[in-house]
Amino acid sequence: MRDSETELDKIFQSYNKILMKLNRLGCKTKNGKEITHKDLRYAIDFMIKRHPNCRWRSNKIRSRKFYILDEGYWWLVEVFFQSEMNLIDADIKYFKKIIKLYEDFFKIQPKELFVNDIPYSQLEIFFNRKLYTIKRAIRTLENKYSINLRFKKDNRMYVYSKGIELLCKECFKQKYLNILEDYKMELTERYIAAGYPYDNFFHKN
Repeated sequence: MRDSETELDKIFQSYNKILMKLNRLGCKTKNGKEITHKDLRYAIDFMIKRHPNCRWRSNKIRSRKFYILDEGYWWLVEVFFQSEMNLIDADIKYFKKIIKLYEDFFKIQPKELFVNDIPYSQLEIFFNRKLYTIKRAIRTLENKYSINLRFKKDNRMYVYSKGIELLCKECFKQKYLNILEDYKMELTERYIAAGYPYDNFFHKN
C-alpha cells in the first residue's frame, strides 16, 4: 500500500503534503514568511485561474479532496513562491522547461513557434493590444536592434515572423506565455494519448 501511495505522490499530491514539502524546501511568501495553508490555497486558486487549460488540480471524487498534479506542484515552487524574477518571466521559463522535458521524452525536435508573417490588420487580435501600442513597440525594437521588422506586399503592411517572435519575447510576454502553454498542452495530450497518467487518477475516481 505504501509503495502505491509513493508512486501516486509522483503524479498527484495532497495540499498537506505540498505544504510540508514547500516549507521543507525553505520556500517563503513574498513577505519572506513561512507558507501557511491559507497562502497555499490562494496560490493554487491563482494557478488555476492563470493556467486553467493545464488541469493541474484534480478532484478525487471518492475522498472529495483536491490533489495537485506534479507539474502544478513545481509551478508553485519555481514560479509562484520564487523571488528571483518577476512572475511572467518565471512562468515563461517554467513552461519552456516543461516543453523541453516533453520533447526529450518523445525524442522530437523543438517546434518552431513563429512561422507566419502577420498583416497589420490582424495584429490587434493576435496581441490583444491596440494597434498604436503595437506600432510603438515595433519602432522601439527596430531602433534597439537596427533592423526592419516590417515589409509591404500587395499594398498591405506585414510584420515578419521573426518580428512577431521578438515582439512576443520582449514586449508582449503574456502572448508568448500563451503560445508556450498551447504547445505544452499539445504535448500533454500526446502524452495522455500514449497511455501515460496525467489527471485522471488512473481512471480510479
